[in-house]
Amino acid sequence: MTLVLIIPAVLALFVLVAFLFTLWTARKVESVLPPRGRFVDVPGARLHIREFDGGDPALPPLLLVHGLAAQLDHYTYGVTDRLAGRYRMIAVDRAGSGHSTRAPGTPADLGTQAAMLAALIDQLELERPLVVGHSLGGALALALALRHPGHVGGLALVAPLTHMQEQVPPVFEGLTILSPTWRRIVAWTLAIPVSIRNSRATLDVVFGPEAVPEDFATRGGGLLGLRPSAFLSASDDLRALPECLPAQETRYGELQVPVSILYGKDDRILDWRAHGQALADKVRGARLDVIEGGHMLPITNPDATAAFIDAAAKQRTRSAATA
Repeated sequence: MTLVLIIPAVLALFVLVAFLFTLWTARKVESVLPPRGRFVDVPGARLHIREFDGGDPALPPLLLVHGLAAQLDHYTYGVTDRLAGRYRMIAVDRAGSGHSTRAPGTPADLGTQAAMLAALIDQLELERPLVVGHSLGGALALALALRHPGHVGGLALVAPLTHMQEQVPPVFEGLTILSPTWRRIVAWTLAIPVSIRNSRATLDVVFGPEAVPEDFATRGGGLLGLRPSAFLSASDDLRALPECLPAQETRYGELQVPVSILYGKDDRILDWRAHGQALADKVRGARLDVIEGGHMLPITNPDATAAFIDAAAKQRTRSAATA
């Protein structure tokens, strides 16, 4: 009888401690890494953006879109500095990621997110920008070009997710909980302590074979992932893919804008053949560059990433001039 009373009490205490630790961690993270840009309201979301003015009107504006469980700091870590002064650049936290929020009940599918970016382009009066998409941001950039072709002048895709995979990469399996109730319970109890405990192993896979920069947690925004909202948003993004990505794959041949693709040959998250080469095979005139490195090229190799974006922007300009 004593055990019957003790066990529930211990479990309740554990849940309470985990909840309070999660709440404290989230508040601490947001105090250390507050938003540094401004907010733009679009249907279904309030998007946090950072703007960088450019100096060459002959070059297209750049819209920088990050990947799963990430934030715009993946670009401001090193890429934007290397392109500053020549391009007007907009780095955006996708809905629910970084400091952006997604309105309750708003779907996380690629089509809905693409409509948000199209609305952002309209509000900022970006003239057919070159859309740069990393990882899941690559899938979203492709959705934007297919669904809103008049809003996109070209695509520069860095380690893009382009085709549905049979299995979720093991480091993201924790995001696949089906029950909304259990997802919320896990987000507010286990997710953050487990993420902290496993952070080194997880980052070694995501960044490998390259080293994780010592300042990634702050300068790269890594700490922003240690919040329940980040876990829930990433879970929504990942679970929405099976309903929209397979259909999107069948439309890649319709793309009418220049498409450039950059991949690290040792990427441990997405295989360059299954996503980079497979996309290039379907898109007329697409260019694929495979270099040394892993999945996190915007952070581990900002020089190569910036040079790739620069080349894609010039291709977009040439294409527009001959259209």
